[in-house]
Amino acid sequence: MPYQPTLTSLRSHPLPKWFDDAKLGIFIHWGLFSVPAWAPTGVSIKELFQKMASGKTTLFESPYAEWYLNNLKQPGSQTQARHARIYGSEFPYEAFAPMFNAAIQTWEADSWADLFQEAGARYVVLTSKHHDGFTLWQPRVVNPKRPGYHAERDLVGELTSAVKKRGMRMGLYYSGGLDWTFNPAPVLELADLFATIPQDDAYVAYCLNHWNELIERYEPAILWNDIGMPYRVKTRELFARYYNRYPEGVVNDRFSLGLGPLTGLLKVKWIKRWFSNLIIRQLSKEVMMSANFGGHYDFITPEYSSLKAIFPRKWEATRGLGNSFGYNQAETEEDYLSVTDLIRLFVDIVSKNGNLLLNVGPQADGSLPAAQAARLRSLGRWLAVNGEGIFESRPWARAEGVCQSGREQLSLRFTQKDGRLYCFIFGKPGDSTLFLPGVRAQEGSRIRLLGSEGRLAWQQEDAGLRATLEAKVLQEALNESANCLEISPAPII
Repeated sequence: MPYQPTLTSLRSHPLPKWFDDAKLGIFIHWGLFSVPAWAPTGVSIKELFQKMASGKTTLFESPYAEWYLNNLKQPGSQTQARHARIYGSEFPYEAFAPMFNAAIQTWEADSWADLFQEAGARYVVLTSKHHDGFTLWQPRVVNPKRPGYHAERDLVGELTSAVKKRGMRMGLYYSGGLDWTFNPAPVLELADLFATIPQDDAYVAYCLNHWNELIERYEPAILWNDIGMPYRVKTRELFARYYNRYPEGVVNDRFSLGLGPLTGLLKVKWIKRWFSNLIIRQLSKEVMMSANFGGHYDFITPEYSSLKAIFPRKWEATRGLGNSFGYNQAETEEDYLSVTDLIRLFVDIVSKNGNLLLNVGPQADGSLPAAQAARLRSLGRWLAVNGEGIFESRPWARAEGVCQSGREQLSLRFTQKDGRLYCFIFGKPGDSTLFLPGVRAQEGSRIRLLGSEGRLAWQQEDAGLRATLEAKVLQEALNESANCLEISPAPII
């Protein structure tokens, strides 16, 4: 039965198994902002929000390099001062377009797709249009405010083809809420994210036509919208058409952000301040607030955050390897997640029913910074050994536990698949004996360490399970970041 443009019908859309199985996606923020490639460093987005809550700063100091144009609008901002010094105070942001189009001529989609596959990713999401309004494809519906404001190559189409050719799914990001060519008003505080969404007829038609075109031309597996949409866009009709065309597709939770027809109330200063503080409080609860506005979605998208417990509904944590999504040349190794932190973050997310949409920020010519590429490859090598306990897995009865190894206590994360339990030990045990409190194996169970041969000797005690690693495994086979025990069949809960 075809989907209808009603919440009842749309909510009958089941979460596709492929998305639940996938666990790892690669996000790509690429555009004009990749030319200046700069934002203030030394503060994360969470820390910025905390400072904003106390009135100590504004969004003009955002660590997100893709927000370069917004940061540029603030007199006295670090971005404006640097821009004037390097490009001149009269150099407009849109003048980066010919520089970007010249740089992309040497880009090869296949090299990206090969790397993402090597990292173990099962899907990819590309920014087809970010808040600056520049598109990475040549749309049939041109920008009436700035004709020709697009990439000279069909970057969306080329990457889509390369990704699908390797058996991965392709999703598309689109900034439906913000487009600074239609409304150039600066975003100073969080309420401005919604107060500055263009609501005129031209933009309503423009962004809806873009989404319809992206679906028709590229058949994305994921519709990844950002900062809401004009409230008069009939998103339910869009979703029904999409599901009927592509039943295996999914939509994120950022189509229904904002106050809808009440957006005009944000012109009142105290309401605007109250709403900004409400957003900060909601973000501190770790679940994106769009779930509270009655719109339809298949998964939620906490940003630079994770959840503390197993969440019954599918979620996707999204973040960059550093503190920015777009490439920020000011970031150093110290700003990036270490390989160990990346692996443990990923395992933690999966154990709690989440996927990780891990962002890379290419340079203008499409080359990936060496530090980012190295981390993707390291993650891929770890998954080549331990991916059995990650992909196609589901949460167990609990996500977290501990492992006692000699005098050392290491954190545990659990997943399950096909009647087997996977116990991820964070760190490298220093003792051959591993004790897992509260884990009760069934009689005749087999225990093995992924990546090594043979089984572990074990015995069940009243307080938990005790297993023993062979000396050779202890010396040669263990990983510094995380190691995984498989218990088959899964212990009795």
